[in-house]
Amino acid sequence: MAQAEQVMETIEELVSMAPRATGTPGGERAAAYVSERFQRAGLDKVWVEETDSFAWEPSLAELRVGGEQVACAPIRHSALPGHEVTGPLGTGPDGIDAEVVDIGAGRVRDHEVAGRIVLFDLTFDMSLWAMLPLSEYIHDPARTMLNRDALGSRNPYITSLTRTMSEAAAAGARGVIGVLRDYPESLSYHNEYYRRTLLTLPGVWITRATGEALRRTLREGTRATLRLVAERRRVIARTVVGILEGPTAETIMVQSHHDSIGAGAVEDASGTAEVIALAEYAAARARAGEPWQKTLMFVTFDSHFTGYQAHRDFARRYTIDPESPYRLALNLTVEHVGLRARAGADGGFETLDHSEPRAFFENVSPAMKLALIRAVRRHGLGATSLLNASLLEFTLDGMPTDASFTFAAGVPTISLVSGPLYLYDDADTLDKIDVDQLVPVANAFADLMVAADARPPGRLGLIPRRLRRHLPRGRW
Repeated sequence: MAQAEQVMETIEELVSMAPRATGTPGGERAAAYVSERFQRAGLDKVWVEETDSFAWEPSLAELRVGGEQVACAPIRHSALPGHEVTGPLGTGPDGIDAEVVDIGAGRVRDHEVAGRIVLFDLTFDMSLWAMLPLSEYIHDPARTMLNRDALGSRNPYITSLTRTMSEAAAAGARGVIGVLRDYPESLSYHNEYYRRTLLTLPGVWITRATGEALRRTLREGTRATLRLVAERRRVIARTVVGILEGPTAETIMVQSHHDSIGAGAVEDASGTAEVIALAEYAAARARAGEPWQKTLMFVTFDSHFTGYQAHRDFARRYTIDPESPYRLALNLTVEHVGLRARAGADGGFETLDHSEPRAFFENVSPAMKLALIRAVRRHGLGATSLLNASLLEFTLDGMPTDASFTFAAGVPTISLVSGPLYLYDDADTLDKIDVDQLVPVANAFADLMVAADARPPGRLGLIPRRLRRHLPRGRW
C-alpha cells in the first residue's frame, strides 16, 4: 500500500487543479489525471464516460437593506424554475425591491410573506446524536466522538434551506436572505444542488454577525433590494472507470468523486486519492502472484454538486441494464478523510487534531459486517460507527453518500463518509486532511476487497441477490 506521503502528494496534485467543478477546465483536468493514474497503476482497461450535466454560474449577487450595502454571497442553484432549464437566471441587473419580513428559525407559514423578501436563519438540522439509533457498532477508544461536544455537532448537508425556500415560494415571496446562523463567519458556504427540490426564488447568504447587525436596524416596512444574476449551462460530466480483469464478470466496485466547488481537499480529493491508491494496490497484488477471483472496478465521478447525472447514468448502465458486462457484487465508497473542525472563537474554523466523526453506511451480510468491524479495529479507525442502511435502499433519497444510486439499484454497499463543518467551504484546504488516517483507511478498504473477493458474490448483501433483484430498484 502507498505511504501517507504518496497519498498526500496525490491530494495536493488534485487540489492544484481546483476548482474541479463539473464543466470547468479543472474538472476536465481532474478526470484526465485520474485516468492517467489508473493506466499507470496497470489496470487492464481505463476509459472516461461522458454525461450531460449543468453548471450554475453567478455573475452578480448584491443586497441593500434600508439603502445600506450588505455583504452577501449567492445561494447556489437558486432562481431555478426547472431542473432542465438553461440560460440567464435571477432578478436581472435591476433586481427586486420589496419589504423584508424576518422569520428567524421559524416556519414561513407563521408569517405574511407574499410580495416580500424573507429573512431566515439557515439551521443545520441533523446532529451526530440523531445517528446513534442506526449504529450497529462504534469504535471510539479515544472518546473523540462519544462526548457531548462531538455528538452535538451538526453537518452542513441536511439543513432548513429546501423547506424554507419551498414554503416561501408557495406563499408568494419574491426572494430570500439566508443567515448562516450555525456557521463560522464565512461567505464561502457552497450549498449543494438538492435535486428533489427546486430553489425557485433568488437568494443570498449573509453571515451570522451580519445578520445580527441587520436585525438591529430592521423596522416594520424596511425594504431591501436584492440582485442576483446567474447563468445555467449544459456541460459534460466525466466518469473515470478502470478495470482489473478477473476470471468472472462478478465485480467489486471502489468509488469516490473527483469534482469540487473550491479547493476540495477533503471533499473529495482525499477520497479520489484513496481510490487511486487502492487501484495501485490491487494491480500490484495481482502482479505479485496473488490473483483476484473477481473483477475489480475503480470509479471516480463528476456531477456530485450538479445533480448526480453521471451517477444515475452509471447506475442504469451497470446495474439496471441486464446487458451490463459487469455484475456489481459489492460497492465500496470512500469519502472525506478529514480532521474535525468547529466554529472557532475568532469566527473562523478551528481545526482539531483528531478525525471528524465518521460512519460506514452499510447493508451487507453478517460475514461482511464482521469483516468491516475487524478492519476498523485492526487499522485503528477511531471515531467510527457502522450504520445499518438496509431500509434506506428502498427510499427515494437513498443513502446520503456518493454511493446512493448504485445502492438504490440493488448493489450491496459499504460507504465511508463524514460531515465536517468545512465540507462545502473554501476552507476545505490541505490542512484539513487527516494525514495520519490516509493509510489506515486505505488498508481497511484493502481488507474489505480481499474479504469480498473470497465470498460468494450473491451473498455479500444482507438481502441475497436472488431475492433483491425482485424488489424495487432504481427509484430515484
